[in-house]
Amino acid sequence: MQTSSDRHEYPAHWEADVVLRDGGTARVRPITVDDAERLVSFYEQVSDESKYYRFFAPYPRLSAKDVHRFTHHDFVDRVGLAATIGGEFIATVRYDRIGAGGTPASAPADEAEVAFLVQDAHQGRGVASALLEHVAAVARERGIRRFAAEVLPANTKMIKVFMDAGYTQKRSFEDGVVRLEFDLEPTDRSLAVQYAREHRAEARSVQRLLQPGSVAVIGTGRTPGGVGRSILGNIRDAGYTGRLYAVNRALPEEQKELDGVPARRSVLEIGGPVDLAVVTVPAEHVPEVVTECGEHGVQGLVVISAGYADSGPEGRERQRALVRHARTYGMRIIGPNAFGIINSSPQVRLNASLAPEMPRPGRIGLFAQSGAIGIALLSRLHRRGGGVTGVTGVSTFVSSGNRADVSGNDVLQYWYDDPETDVALMYLESIGNPRKFTRLARRTAAVKPLVVVQGARHGGVAPQGHAVRATRLPHATVSALLRQAGVIRVDTITDLVDAGLLLARQPLPAGPRVAILGNSESLGLLTYDVCLSEGLRPHSPLDLTTAASADDFHGALSRALADDTCDAVVVTAIPTVGEGSAGDAALAKALRSAAAAEPGKPVLVVHVELGGLAEALSAATSTAPQATASTAPRAASSTREEPRSAAPAQRLPSAEAPEGAHLIPAYPAAERAVRALAQAVAYAQWRRDAADPGKVPEYEDIDEKGAAGLIAGHLARGQGLTLGTQETCDLLGRYGIHVHRALPAPTPDDAVAAARTIGYPVALKATAPHLRHRADLGGVRLDLADEEQLRRAYAELTELFGKPQELRPVVQGMAPRGVDTVVRAVIDPAAGAVLSFGLAGAATQLLGDMAHRLIPVTDREATSLIRSIRTAPLLFGWRGSAPVDSSALEELLLRVSRLVDDHPEVVAVTLEPVVVAPRGLSVLGASVRLAPPPARDDLGPRTLPAY
Repeated sequence: MQTSSDRHEYPAHWEADVVLRDGGTARVRPITVDDAERLVSFYEQVSDESKYYRFFAPYPRLSAKDVHRFTHHDFVDRVGLAATIGGEFIATVRYDRIGAGGTPASAPADEAEVAFLVQDAHQGRGVASALLEHVAAVARERGIRRFAAEVLPANTKMIKVFMDAGYTQKRSFEDGVVRLEFDLEPTDRSLAVQYAREHRAEARSVQRLLQPGSVAVIGTGRTPGGVGRSILGNIRDAGYTGRLYAVNRALPEEQKELDGVPARRSVLEIGGPVDLAVVTVPAEHVPEVVTECGEHGVQGLVVISAGYADSGPEGRERQRALVRHARTYGMRIIGPNAFGIINSSPQVRLNASLAPEMPRPGRIGLFAQSGAIGIALLSRLHRRGGGVTGVTGVSTFVSSGNRADVSGNDVLQYWYDDPETDVALMYLESIGNPRKFTRLARRTAAVKPLVVVQGARHGGVAPQGHAVRATRLPHATVSALLRQAGVIRVDTITDLVDAGLLLARQPLPAGPRVAILGNSESLGLLTYDVCLSEGLRPHSPLDLTTAASADDFHGALSRALADDTCDAVVVTAIPTVGEGSAGDAALAKALRSAAAAEPGKPVLVVHVELGGLAEALSAATSTAPQATASTAPRAASSTREEPRSAAPAQRLPSAEAPEGAHLIPAYPAAERAVRALAQAVAYAQWRRDAADPGKVPEYEDIDEKGAAGLIAGHLARGQGLTLGTQETCDLLGRYGIHVHRALPAPTPDDAVAAARTIGYPVALKATAPHLRHRADLGGVRLDLADEEQLRRAYAELTELFGKPQELRPVVQGMAPRGVDTVVRAVIDPAAGAVLSFGLAGAATQLLGDMAHRLIPVTDREATSLIRSIRTAPLLFGWRGSAPVDSSALEELLLRVSRLVDDHPEVVAVTLEPVVVAPRGLSVLGASVRLAPPPARDDLGPRTLPAY
């Protein structure tokens, strides 16, 4: 990009791609001296009314002086930004720094006048709102804290842009002009507005891809076979409701049809609009295709073609160029190297994928970064036999391939509003923006279940083609943070499907109490044991004996569901000799009837080689629509042998399923059923807790300004440093965290002097890195009552571990007896600030028994944090010990959370050990690291990932 001829270099980091309100994209960049012709062309396409609103007078054309003024900026006191599509301006914004009298000024003046101009054809797309976010971020970077704008009263659209932004504002009216002044510091409301706009725009951008009115498959071969021809056939055979075109440059000019589909040599030859292009040509021909699609006004691309970042460094550069090229025209991309997309809605019926069959319509949304895993997921949900049996349908499916543009975050934004999706299942190989994913997941999980399995979690590197931010957090920590956000984290594809089936078919359980009934005592006992292992509270199994009839099952299930001490029911069933499919159907009908009478509790079936029962249980379901109740059994029983015979039923809306249909999931193993139930129990509890998340308490003794002063002074000495002992104590003390005093003891005499200062009894500790916090190695001597004991302990330590210079011994006053714990906080560049808690000691470190929460932590989260570790019973009176002061511990966690949240320069805090006694606690060791905080894009303007 060209540089300015003025004071500062061209600020390339201000360039960004943004998603607009209608789902299209635009590029925001600084205006330079080379933009004169673009500016004039842009201004000529603006209506006279818009020009009048901008300049408060008729202003038909820009003078040469105007053009010079609007293209020459110093990028500090005078800044201009443009939103562009196809390289041409569609909107501009500029600010000029002003002084107290409204005259041009330089720093330290912190106010600027701002003005916008949006091309009429692009008004209403949210362009001005996006530009306001970006120019405000630029202004804050340049030391400007407040914007002023003068607007004509009739210019209601522009007034609304300012008023809706969420900033703290002041409004006045004078001389026929509305004057608006607003601070640029982000507020809770401005962030909420930003997130809401982000949600609408990104959801709409995915909607345009999944609900196109017309599709062109580019690269359809002239002979049968091949990727393009296969996808064309899949779209056609699925009964796509929109307009479909085949595109192949090699087609003879006289050929106008291919496989019964209108065919053209170029997308530019298509007479009507094209919403979606499915690109299957070789990678080297994709740039030409993208250009033609952009010129024709195509809204989005699904790039099936491989040969990008999946093929090495050269391909990675090709992928970056592809994304930049597509965004130039306002298009979003799924892929490259994608498996495709599916929308089973009766209003769309789009199978733009390599899947040969259209999945049954249903309520489950699927997202997979891997095509192979996507195939496996579709297959398991589609088939009736083996694995998890039963019919379950799919609402939408997205395989993102290399995930160059559209990601899981975008699809989550769409699913949140999608009335066709009740459960979201995601297979992720990487999380490009964990902070944003956690925020979106928490919001989504509050209204519909989100089940995630993460692949490549032990590989140490992201899959080829995925742009992923580095994180220093272990996978276990990231998983814990996802669970905190309401994500149902599972380890395998099998678990993903098992949990999804239950959540799509059954209500959430009100608690962990489980009734077990069935016709096999052994299977019931096995289910009971698994329930205990998964943390559930099972009732003793009810054995109906192998002679139980369908009516016996109906009565037992009805009684269990009516029992107020039961939250869920697991039915175990083994085949009845000689009854065959008729017995299966009778039992399925009995179970469905009983469950339908008490629909508020989940019911699961564990079956052993009872395929007929599994199919019968699933026959009547809103996720597998059928034409009539009389045809349902036949369609269900024929699916395995003749998969395509169910195609007509797939096209019916779910509302046409039989009224009152109650679908019961069936599992071939007790472990799988109970594991899915345990996930549902935990998720239901999270939903209840999320309804009242608690609050971040205020403490009157916190000195936030004093701490800020200390931090600024320390950072003036260097960019990153670990504070010394006294500096650490001073900073923590500003937040009411008091560290037990410890004095260095480089000699025995120094140790004695320190003990006299502190007062006996004392502890003598080696603080060398290899001995620190390792009492099990013998580097600590406790309860030293006098000088003699202290000198003897000093001699023992030096004899065992070496010279005092190596041991770094300290003397510390004895703290009340209690449980040793550790509190840590760290700011991760990808995930954000994280608070961690666990018991101190080698055993806990070995087992990895630490719990984690995102900062800021609420009072309810602090309470749950200390109860989340497996060794938590040691804090609450295990085996007759005295319970610790959990209230004091919770307050300490909240104070550490406040410190890190208030001062992001505090990038790491460790308190170890923290001895929690029956009354109070003692912080015996502490360390603090300061550094400039990592950049937080969630507080800046909306942007797409940079390429």
